[in-house]
Amino acid sequence: MAHAKSTPSNTRYLPSSAKWHSICGRGVRRPRLGVDFGYSAGGLVLDRNSRILLIMRLDTSQQMRTEMRLRMAPRMIQAMKILQLPIMALQEHIEQELSENPVLVETLESPPGETDGDEPPAPVAEPQDAEPNEFDSLIGLDENWSEIYGDEGPRRSRAALSEESDRKLEAMQNMASRPRSFHDELVDQLGFLDSEPIVRQLAEFIIHNLDERGFFRLDLHEVVREFGGRATYEQAEEALAMVQRLDPPGVGARDIRECLLLQLTPDVPCHDLLRTLITKHLDDLEHNRLPTIEKKTGVPIDKIKEALGYLGRLNLRPAAAFDSDEAQYVVPDLIVEPDDQGGYEVRLSDQNMPRLSISQVYQRYLRDRQTDPETREYIQKRIQSARWLIESIEQRRNTLLKVARAIIEHQKDFLDKGPEFIEPLKMQQIADRVGVHVTTVSRAVDDKWVQTPRGIFALKRFFGGGTTKTDGDEVAWDIVKQKLLDVIAKEDKQNPLADDQIVKAMNKEGFNVARRTVTKYRQALSIPSSRQRKQF
Repeated sequence: MAHAKSTPSNTRYLPSSAKWHSICGRGVRRPRLGVDFGYSAGGLVLDRNSRILLIMRLDTSQQMRTEMRLRMAPRMIQAMKILQLPIMALQEHIEQELSENPVLVETLESPPGETDGDEPPAPVAEPQDAEPNEFDSLIGLDENWSEIYGDEGPRRSRAALSEESDRKLEAMQNMASRPRSFHDELVDQLGFLDSEPIVRQLAEFIIHNLDERGFFRLDLHEVVREFGGRATYEQAEEALAMVQRLDPPGVGARDIRECLLLQLTPDVPCHDLLRTLITKHLDDLEHNRLPTIEKKTGVPIDKIKEALGYLGRLNLRPAAAFDSDEAQYVVPDLIVEPDDQGGYEVRLSDQNMPRLSISQVYQRYLRDRQTDPETREYIQKRIQSARWLIESIEQRRNTLLKVARAIIEHQKDFLDKGPEFIEPLKMQQIADRVGVHVTTVSRAVDDKWVQTPRGIFALKRFFGGGTTKTDGDEVAWDIVKQKLLDVIAKEDKQNPLADDQIVKAMNKEGFNVARRTVTKYRQALSIPSSRQRKQF
């Protein structure tokens, strides 16, 4: 391509907005409108041979556009976060705020006039962001907060602080130590076995790579590679065999078949038959194909059933004995108790929750005209943050009580008669009754627990869809599941009902359910198929 320093007289100009996709004699395509990346082209020039001379002018441009965005205020975000926290997480959040915000203080007693959450807190004037008397409006907080929350109380003495420290130390000393793990027990047992140092290291590696059931899922070649040539495959096999001799029997197995075989000792009844069944017919046993096993082995079904009785005593989870079954304590956010009118009273279990107020010391600093502007601005921001937190906690109390009372009122039969009388309930119904958005209800019940005369339940337990019976009554899916269990419990175990037959049996009792629904709930309830439930 020839480039000219000046534009020849026999050339013609093309529009600068054209987009050229082919040059050097390939022709010109249709231009597209618009300018990419904020640049504009100067012009394109063709000489007498239709060759392109490119003259580019680059510049920047500014554009104005109008768009709408939904942005949530920080105060609203904090209120939603506080509403979603369960009581223990809320208490931790409050303690964190107490340590970070010097304006916040904890009062020893509940604020006077506090109710169970029906009445909103006394309104406090919002600060005006743009007005010059912003600080003057905050000076009046002294009277407002002191009337509601009272004084901060006396400072604790050094002896009181020392006593509190001693209590914390005693509590730490009384904490339960970490229980010995399954892997710790196996490593200790290795000390009673003689082996080469490298084999012992391989065995410890294998032990620490056992899964939660006690199975070893890695390949031995991978174990050898991990040792970087310091061990051989034969030594890895020896280490695995040593682990499989440890207690409990079956540990270190690579699959279910090996786990069962490791537990077969000569003193186990039907030892030979069980070894045959496990080695060659495990798949038939899983699908309850006893006639097929009888035909292949020639052993009568009665003898096979007797052997299966001993097979059921073997452990498919060797590490289960070392599982930490420590009770997971749940602290309920709400307590439901029967009242004298036959209904139920709902109250919050926040009696141990710290009661917050705003420090009068910092309020006096704010009232002092000699306080420098930076300090006044800092105090103002801290007071605003404290007020938002206190109001968000109070709003959480009110919302949680209203939602819980609406739920308990709807599920009164559940508490009176039992879980089988639960009613279908959707969050939108509670939202309409309380007068809030459905997302507010979702946040209010999330990870919240309620203590009732029938036990402790998650608030979400009271929600669920349902179906309509032939008589027009709505029933919850929990009742459908219970009816499914009843139908299967009454079936002939030698001729168990297939899913289609279960559908017909439930339709006779007024439950209109589809086959896929029966299959879904049967699997959710861990109920085997009709073939697997059959008894010979």
